[in-house]
Formats: sequence, structure tokens, C-alpha cells
Amino acid sequence: MENFLKIDMDTYKPLREIVFTTMREAIINGDFKSGQRLMEVQLAEQMGVSRTPVREAIRKLELEGLVVMVPRKGAYVAGLSSEDVREVLEIRAVLEGLAAQLAAEKASEADIIQLKDIVNKFQQAAADQDIARLINYDSDFHDVMYRSSKNKKLVQLISALKEQVQRFRVAYFTKIKNTHILIEEHNELLNAIIDHNAQLARQVAEKHISTTEKLITSIDEKK
Repeated sequence: MENFLKIDMDTYKPLREIVFTTMREAIINGDFKSGQRLMEVQLAEQMGVSRTPVREAIRKLELEGLVVMVPRKGAYVAGLSSEDVREVLEIRAVLEGLAAQLAAEKASEADIIQLKDIVNKFQQAAADQDIARLINYDSDFHDVMYRSSKNKKLVQLISALKEQVQRFRVAYFTKIKNTHILIEEHNELLNAIIDHNAQLARQVAEKHISTTEKLITSIDEKK
């Protein structure tokens, strides 16, 4: 059985919700690959459930755009088109730039200490070529920066894109080699926040998202 499909039967949530959440996280975290076929019987056996909650989960995932149904062939994990990447990252660049600007103005000493710690851990993970840690620390760095903006509504807006961004993050960290670019930009952003340079923080954050888009695009071009 695939470990990522192991479900927690001790929770009070309905079984259909547990199955849906498990499959959704598997797609977002890259355990299910883009274009992979999702077979009801096999998935039901792996999770130890009947086909009904699996079928319901696939339908809900299709509505969210994470699964596509191909006539007479079945369900497949939706791919990440260059248009998807562009549209999401255009929005994220604006929101992230504002979050960085506000973080430079409002970050507390505790926020800065936490950001420094994550940057150091990210660099060590890069040195160790530990992809799982790179993904986690990159996510942590941005999450702490968002919270440092002290703007709850902004954090909510960014969170709405979090799952799509996580799919991009998994895609490029599993394939790119030049993590030094991301390390440099994390450090630039951290220093701008430490110096309370709001304008520079915004510029660096927007450049960072542009870099991400270029890295993902370069992956697509190499396929």
C-alpha cells in the first residue's frame, strides 16, 4: 500500500471527507503525478474503503480542477499548464509584494528571528540536496513573512492560492538544480525586512515570484 494513501479511521470526520482530503493532499504534494490515471478499484483497495467514497472524491476533485475526466478512458490528475502558472503567479506577485512591504514595516524581532532560522535551514537542506525539507522550509519562509505583514485579510487572500502554489513548489524543487538563486533571493528579502526597507522588500518579493515562474517554465521547455 502507498503510505501517502494511509487514512486515519480514528477521526470523527465522515469517510467520504477523509478519502477526499487524502486524495487531494496526494495531488497537491505531488504523490500523484500530473497525467497519472486514478483507478477507483486500485485506490479503494489501497485505502481500505469501498469504491463509492473514491468515486465521490474524484468527482469533487474534478470540480476543483485537480482531476480531468477523459471520455471512455477515466480520471487523470490534471496537469499544470503554462497558462495556469502564469495566471496564479501574476496574482501571487501582487499579493506577495504587498506582504513583503508590510512585513518590512511591521515585522517584530521574533518574526525576524524565525525568518533567519528558516533561511539557515533552507540553505542546509539545499547543501544536503534534501528535496522534502527544501519544499517545507520554502513554504515556511513565505508563511512567516505573510504573518509578519500583520494583515489578516491579506493572509486569507494568499491562502486561497496556497494549494496551487504548493503544486508549483513541488514541481520545481523536484527538478531544478540551481537552488542558489532562491537562496540569494531569500537572503535579499530577509535583509530588506531586517532593514525595514519596505520598497526594496516589495521589489525583491516580486522578483522572487518572477524567478519562480522562469524556473517552472524552463522545466516545461525541457520536457
